[in-house]
Amino acid sequence: MSYHLDAIAPHGGELVNRVATPAQKETFLSKADFLPRVTLDERAVSDLEMIAIGGFSPLTGFMNQEDYDRTVAEMRLANGVVWSIPITLSVTEEVAAPLQVGGVVRLDNPNGEFIGVLELSEKYTYDKKREAINVYRTDDAKHPGVQVVYNQGSVNLAGDIWLLQRDSHPHFPSYQIDPAASRQMFRDKGWKTIVGFQTRNPIHRAHEYIQKCALETVDGLFLHPLVGATKEDDIAADVRMRCYEILMEHYYPIDRVILAINPAAMRYAGPREAIFHALVRKNYGCTHFIVGRDHAGVGDYYGTYDAQYIFDEFAPGELGIVPMMFEHAFYCKRTKQMATTKTSPSKPEERVHLSGTKVREMLRRGELPPPEFSRPEVAAELARAMSIPTVLA
Repeated sequence: MSYHLDAIAPHGGELVNRVATPAQKETFLSKADFLPRVTLDERAVSDLEMIAIGGFSPLTGFMNQEDYDRTVAEMRLANGVVWSIPITLSVTEEVAAPLQVGGVVRLDNPNGEFIGVLELSEKYTYDKKREAINVYRTDDAKHPGVQVVYNQGSVNLAGDIWLLQRDSHPHFPSYQIDPAASRQMFRDKGWKTIVGFQTRNPIHRAHEYIQKCALETVDGLFLHPLVGATKEDDIAADVRMRCYEILMEHYYPIDRVILAINPAAMRYAGPREAIFHALVRKNYGCTHFIVGRDHAGVGDYYGTYDAQYIFDEFAPGELGIVPMMFEHAFYCKRTKQMATTKTSPSKPEERVHLSGTKVREMLRRGELPPPEFSRPEVAAELARAMSIPTVLA
């Protein structure tokens, strides 16, 4: 691939491809019954896929101890390249004990299907509390990201991976656009500047407002909602995607927007995950990335704009991708439009604040979000998904 044609180089300079060729796959499959196996959970399957397709470039596998330790401590890989979230394959001591360093490990999905291999280079133990405090800024087991760390095995398996089997997404096959493909799409459209947007929540009008503000300054918008593992109380991915489809159909300039899925799992790591999300979108070919209020946050673990402040800890050239910072948007009753404190003359009582959390709470109470919160078609779709009777005005 000729990356000089792209708007931005992948993180680390080269887009990783660890999808096995047909010949490699045949070789591994012929050994399937003789290889030691490890069963991956949903998040590990997502990580395996993201490594293989280059979404986690420059990673070529699950992290070794040197990369892991420096990522946890300094948000960098061993070679100094910025990386903020540990990508590890954690197993119990019982699972790890018989595995031989230097050997090949069969990786199965939760259904027992042989989907990948790990070229095991290292086994190491790690400090769960240290990872929790450094990455999530808390050791509270109620935090969903910390909870995952505490519940996973105490041994990390390191090594390069190969992805053998990748099925079409069961719900969104047409939106399963890998980094190499999204980069090609941007080239085909002649886009030189592309802004990426991440969300795990149903889109509301504050999202729409900041997306369109960003789109005023760049060539294209890459809507990239996360469809990997999320919290149980998050709105289902198929509902969120349908809301995007509705907006694309009625409210967005279709020739300047691309909708694709991000198969990664959610970590809820707040500031560190904002950096992580930006680097992933850089790999997909985005030159800019929207960072809003409490990006990737949960509960009250992070300050409202901590996810923006963390970008100041790096020199611009280190990240490559440009963060676009937005304040909390609201509906201004005085001007009767979306705004922020930068553009609205309103007093606090004249503002209708929006958030995915508020929308979820309203739906669970059987209430339909008002037009200040959501476009009517989107509100109706959310109500239908939550089995709330509604009549569109």
